[in-house]
Amino acid sequence: MSDLAVYAAVVVTLFAIVDPVGTLPFFVALTEGFSEADRQIVLRRAVIVLGSVLALFALLGRFLFAVFGFTLGAFEIAGGIILFLVAFDMLQGEVTRTKFTLQDRDAAAARRDEVAVVPLGIPLLAGPGAISTVMIYEGSAGSDPWIVVATYVAILVTAAATFVILRLGQPILRRMGRIGVMAMTRVLGLILAALGVQFVLNGVAAVLPHL
Repeated sequence: MSDLAVYAAVVVTLFAIVDPVGTLPFFVALTEGFSEADRQIVLRRAVIVLGSVLALFALLGRFLFAVFGFTLGAFEIAGGIILFLVAFDMLQGEVTRTKFTLQDRDAAAARRDEVAVVPLGIPLLAGPGAISTVMIYEGSAGSDPWIVVATYVAILVTAAATFVILRLGQPILRRMGRIGVMAMTRVLGLILAALGVQFVLNGVAAVLPHL
């Protein structure tokens, strides 16, 4: 039972750090104005990015950091800057600007693909915290192969749960209407900006002792 508790803790920890419930308002705000079909494409691709990035870093994270010579702190700083830039666009109303007409189809598709990868897939879902978590669990597995298995199961369960939560939560938030979503977009933009700054501060705090 103790082993089962450890394995369950891996799943619960990763799910809590990814926090799809907390990401739901950002997902709705970032895809405001998208057609339902495009919104589903964004959702599927964001979840694929989430699962792929976490699996990649669980498998190769330590080697990637060693080969390229960057640290988790540097990753946090980069992720924070990306979040801040996205937040600035949200505060300026840029996120809600794209409309999906026949004339704007190419631009809409490009915007859809961008949103699915950045910032939804990275770093809102697969952020520094989630990446470091899978790296720590995989790296500390030692001679216990089941911890490694539990890490990948946790990635799969978290990705599946994220898809369900974001898919079922959309209709609730969309009842707020366009004006409500636009207002929420700007409020979330401010929160996202603060989160980006916090990521940068965390990264700087992690990097400074090594300078």
